[in-house]
Amino acid sequence: MAGEGLKYDTDKLRWDLLQYDCIEDIVKILTLGAKKYSPENWKKVEPFEDRYFAALMRHIVAFRNGEHIDPESGLSHLAHAACNIMFLCWYEKNKLNGDKRQSSDPQLQIEF
Repeated sequence: MAGEGLKYDTDKLRWDLLQYDCIEDIVKILTLGAKKYSPENWKKVEPFEDRYFAALMRHIVAFRNGEHIDPESGLSHLAHAACNIMFLCWYEKNKLNGDKRQSSDPQLQIEF
């Protein structure tokens, strides 16, 4: 067969652009969490938004203060921050039963 094949994937998601080495660090963090607590325990934490926003900010602040590696996990603070952002993204997409939880502190409220 001569010629070039056709594949109509112009408007499809470009999974080939994903940085797998960064994603692997997030998976390592999820694996550590599953061993320490239980698989998907993170979905049960309350109050969800406040706790994961606080964790996200602790990792960002540690990074900004020059500490690049989390001492407990040995992994990047930015990977931990990315994991917390993933948790918040999951919550935004999967609010259970239409739950519209808000922070008890109005300054920490996150609008989705």
